[in-house]
Amino acid sequence: MPTLIYNYDDIDFAKPGKHHYQLAMPLDGTWGFSLVPLTVINGLRGQNKDGVICFGGTHGNEYEGQVGVKRLATDLDPAEMTGRVILMPRLSESACQANSRTSPLDGVNMNRAFPGHARGTISSRIAHFVKTRVFPLGRVVIDIHSGGMEGAFPHCTSFHPIPDAAQQAETAKVSQLFDTGFVMIYSSAMAHGLLTDEAEAEGKVTIGSEFGAGAATDRLGVRHAYEGTKNVLRHYGLLPGEIVRVRPEGSPAVRLISAPHLDAYVPTPCDGVWEPIVEPGEAVEQGQLVGRLHDFADHSTPGRDILAPRSGFIMMLHLSARPVKGQTLFVVAQNLDWRQVLKPDDYIS
Repeated sequence: MPTLIYNYDDIDFAKPGKHHYQLAMPLDGTWGFSLVPLTVINGLRGQNKDGVICFGGTHGNEYEGQVGVKRLATDLDPAEMTGRVILMPRLSESACQANSRTSPLDGVNMNRAFPGHARGTISSRIAHFVKTRVFPLGRVVIDIHSGGMEGAFPHCTSFHPIPDAAQQAETAKVSQLFDTGFVMIYSSAMAHGLLTDEAEAEGKVTIGSEFGAGAATDRLGVRHAYEGTKNVLRHYGLLPGEIVRVRPEGSPAVRLISAPHLDAYVPTPCDGVWEPIVEPGEAVEQGQLVGRLHDFADHSTPGRDILAPRSGFIMMLHLSARPVKGQTLFVVAQNLDWRQVLKPDDYIS
């Protein structure tokens, strides 16, 4: 059973072996706690400067990360490992309990709560714990997401444009280890307070991801999360063994695509019923029909055609049939040559 922690100073992050904890985060306005799971593994084969930190459940209705990180917490054997791994499978524990993108305790999206505050609401306090107690202990940060009820993505890892060329090159190299069909560079202007933003700003090798949708548990998405994270441990020498491929033999090479500017994120022009015509990950040409918005106030009129504003790949399609005006309807990302961010020897796939 996990050790219940009331005082963060009682966590010995350097203790050899595997140790499971529950952080008792006091609730606001009532007597009780949100019990946030935490596992710390210090390998018994020595030290490693490249500690790895992995999160699931930053959004509560995204299950691939929750399941993948929990499996890592049970399966990783410290007797085989070198260095430290920190695992938090349900970062927003209350949102996970509620099957919700946001915490029902304070209405906050955990992935907008960083850097947090020690005296803020519960989501802010969890973010502050991560920022001040967890981030200093690792070089690599992995935040596992899926589309939840928001959008459908092809399986991909992701990171933001990073000003430091060496940090961006290392991040791009590591992003390939999850063996997804795509790696996406996405806009840092789309949202603020992200866990990955905070980690990138600290100079860490930071990997985001989208491994499913629909508040389901995507089988291949879980494998990307689980085996991809183990590949990161193998790559940095925390775990022995060769890099493991996740997709079937003969799958296309991992494609690097880029949507760094806000005009790649196409808003819904009006309320309506959404009829997509293309699939996530599909290539489109400028002016190609992506889908239709239907107005049933007058069912005798055809749907409104929604066209691709540029050529590229559909990296997100709004999942619900009822998007609201202004919500992102789809994202068109453009192909990028790996040589623009990597040395030739760093291309893995």
